[in-house]
Amino acid sequence: MLFGLPDTAVQKLKQVFEGDSRIVQVWLYGSRATGKQKPASDIDLCIEGLSLQLGDLHAFENKIDELLLPWKVDLSLKHQIDNPALLNHIQNVGIGFLSNQENC
Repeated sequence: MLFGLPDTAVQKLKQVFEGDSRIVQVWLYGSRATGKQKPASDIDLCIEGLSLQLGDLHAFENKIDELLLPWKVDLSLKHQIDNPALLNHIQNVGIGFLSNQENC
């Protein structure tokens, strides 16, 4: 169990992003990153990548919906976040959920 999630759920989520070479990093933040999650807490993920647009975000959301996970997954693109407090939280508390080092 990682981040209060079964290993199978973590693997399924990672597989959604692993096939896209534009992704540099996916960050987990929020209550699951701080260890303060409840069983029904959502999963907050921030995607950092090259040339990712809103349509890509929707495609990732659709793939995640098809997983039929019992948790709500909130996705965001890091370069589109304009809330300094949220960016600060992701940078200070965020945990690397997936990393494509060759894209860094």
